Amino acid sequence: MKKLIRFLVLTYLFIPICVFAYSDYIIASGKNIGIELKSDNVIVVGAYVIDNHNNLIESELKLGDKIIKVNDFDIHSVKDLQETINRINENNVAITYKRNNNISTTNLNLYNDSGEYKTGLYVRDTIRGVATLTYIDGNSKTFGALGHEILEKSTKSKFEADSGKIFYSSVTGITKSSDGDPGEKNARSDTEYVYGEVLENTTSGVFGKYTDTIPTSKTYKVLKPDEINLGEAKILTVIDGDIPEFFDINILKINNNSNTKNILFEVTDKKLLDLAGGIVQGMSGSPIIQGDNIVGAVNFVVVDKRNKGYGLFIINMLEEAEY
Repeated sequence: MKKLIRFLVLTYLFIPICVFAYSDYIIASGKNIGIELKSDNVIVVGAYVIDNHNNLIESELKLGDKIIKVNDFDIHSVKDLQETINRINENNVAITYKRNNNISTTNLNLYNDSGEYKTGLYVRDTIRGVATLTYIDGNSKTFGALGHEILEKSTKSKFEADSGKIFYSSVTGITKSSDGDPGEKNARSDTEYVYGEVLENTTSGVFGKYTDTIPTSKTYKVLKPDEINLGEAKILTVIDGDIPEFFDINILKINNNSNTKNILFEVTDKKLLDLAGGIVQGMSGSPIIQGDNIVGAVNFVVVDKRNKGYGLFIINMLEEAEY
């Protein structure tokens, strides 16, 4: 009987308990940032006709496939791919590729173009963009940005990153939005001034370790969805240079049933409407502030209603960042 009691006690003690470790108060950033994501392999993003042949039609490769080997040589970059096929110096090679976690091999015809072999494929190993840093958790030295995943433009699929970084970026101008055209921030970036290391690219944003000095900025209480009120709020973002500014919005609707579009709001700030027309590309990740609380992050613009946008609950980002 004593053995049975001891076993039950041990079993009870080792039941896993799901506890989220994010802080109750975090820094609402609003800084403009550059983001760079890198793949450890080469991703097929398109094809062009060469010698009247199209290798995406004539081979087994498809958009989004990761090329990991040519013959027996490992491929980690676009440079690796070009140097390897030239070194092999043959018009047909074995391509090992990864698709949906399955690894396969196919043959690929190469075409000699002025002494250099060509695959007829458009490939990439890196993707860069501009966004807004949502928050910094000073206790865990982690960050969250963007409020949605980074997609590879050609394939329209999530870029599968193996590493990445966020870095300094300043806004040089705004291309104003109009109905049907979301507009954008124009920016210049310094890839050497690194803020942090990207660890995840997810549907809720880009997350990682903040490696720069933690700013001594105001912290905001993290609000749960049922604590958010309809009505007046603000977004924090950069529209000129590198200093974030507050702009007035009005929260119109709270949606607990969506994974991404939780907060519908309209921009009411005259300065932002006059300059940008509303929400533009590059504002994704701008923190949504209500009083002394952070409630969410801008993640989508309503394209045909340029003064309206959507936000993601901040707790969705914080829970996604648990790693």
